[in-house]
Amino acid sequence: MKLADLEVIVTSPPAPGWGGRYWILVKVTTDTGVVGWGECYASSVGPDAMKAVIADVFERHMADENPENIELMYRRVYSSGFTQRPDLTVMGAFSGLEIACWDILGKDRDRPVWALLGGLMNERVRAYSYLYPQPHHPLPEFWGNADMAAEAALGLIDRGYTAVKFDPAGPYTMRGGHQPSRFDIETSARFCATIRDAVGPRADLLFGTHGQFTPSGAIRMASAIAAYDPLWFEEPVPPDDIEGLGKVARATSIPVATGERLTTTSEFASALAHGAAILQPALGRAGGLWQARKISMLAESAGAQMAPHLYAGPVEWAANIHLSASIPNLLIAETIETDFHDQLIHQAIRVDQGYVTVPDAPGLGIEVNEDLARAHPYDGTGLHLEMQADPPRYDAPHLFEGGAPVKDG
Repeated sequence: MKLADLEVIVTSPPAPGWGGRYWILVKVTTDTGVVGWGECYASSVGPDAMKAVIADVFERHMADENPENIELMYRRVYSSGFTQRPDLTVMGAFSGLEIACWDILGKDRDRPVWALLGGLMNERVRAYSYLYPQPHHPLPEFWGNADMAAEAALGLIDRGYTAVKFDPAGPYTMRGGHQPSRFDIETSARFCATIRDAVGPRADLLFGTHGQFTPSGAIRMASAIAAYDPLWFEEPVPPDDIEGLGKVARATSIPVATGERLTTTSEFASALAHGAAILQPALGRAGGLWQARKISMLAESAGAQMAPHLYAGPVEWAANIHLSASIPNLLIAETIETDFHDQLIHQAIRVDQGYVTVPDAPGLGIEVNEDLARAHPYDGTGLHLEMQADPPRYDAPHLFEGGAPVKDG
C-alpha cells in the first residue's frame, strides 16, 4: 500500500465562525483505494499558498511511500532544504498529511487510531470550551462583560462541563509582548471573580491569553487573578520567549500552559525545561499524531499534563481525541460545539455531559461530508487568525474580539 493521491479542501465555517476563518482539510488516497482525512492548522500564509505548500510536501516527501513509514516521512520533511529545525508552515502541511496516514492505517487494519498509538487508556475524554456568547448577548459588549461571561459559564456547566476558558486580557498585538493596562488587569480580575462566584467548585477556570505580555506584565496579571485559583495561565508571553516563560512559571502558583504555536518535540522540550506544566499541542501544526505522542511522553517524564488545543475543524478534533485516549497524562481537551462541526463529520464525535466518548470505529472514526465542506468555500482575504496591528491602549477598556472576529449571520 502506497500513498497515491491528494486533494485539499478549504472550507469556511458559517456565522458565527467559531474555529477561525477557514479550515484546511486534506484527503489522501492510497493505491489500494483507502481514503484518509487530515487537517492542517497553519495560518502564516493564505490558503492558496498553503495548498501549494501541502502539495509540495506531499509530492516531494510522501507520494508513493508506505503510510506506515511515519518517522521516515517526518525526518524527510523536518530536514528538507538543509534545515533540520521546526518550520511552522511546512510542519503545518505535514501534520495534516500525517494525520491522514493514521486514518488510512486504522481503516486498513480495521482498528481505531488510538489502538495503534498504544491502546485505550481513557474511555472518555474530559472536554472544555471557550465562553461563547449566548443568543441574547449583544456583541461586542459580551467580550468585556463579566456578568455575561458568568451566564455563559453556567450554561456550559448545566450541560456537564467541568472547565471553562475565557480571554478578557486585551489585544494580541504584532508589536510583541507588552505591559497590560490597568483596565485589562481589572477586567481580568473581575471576570475571574464573577465566574468563580457563579460556578463555585463545579468548574475549573482556564485563563486564556495569547502571548501578549512581557514576562513582568504577565507576572502582574498573574498576581491579580491568582486568588481565584485558575487551573492555568495560557501562553503568558510570546511563544519564542522561552526564558520569559520560565520567569512567569517561577513567579506564580498558577500552572503555566503553552503549545498551540509550538511545533515538534524540540520546542516542547524547551518549554518543559523552563517550567511549562501543561502542554497544548495543536495536532495540525505540532507534527501530527506521532510527534504529539512523543510530546506527551516528554511531558510525562517532566510531571506535566496534556491538554490538546483546538481552534480549527473537526478532523483535528478527532485526532486530538485519539491522542487523548491513548495517554496517561491527559488533563483535558478543547472542543468547539457548532452545527458545522457536527455536520462535517456526521455527528460521529459528540460532547455528552462534558466528556467525549472515544470512538471505536476504524481510523479516526469519522467520515467527512465533502459536499458540505465544498459548499462553504473561503472567499475572504484574511488569514485563519491575525494579530492586531494597532498598539495596545492604556486610556480605556478594550473590547477585543480575538484574532478572527465573529461573522455576521
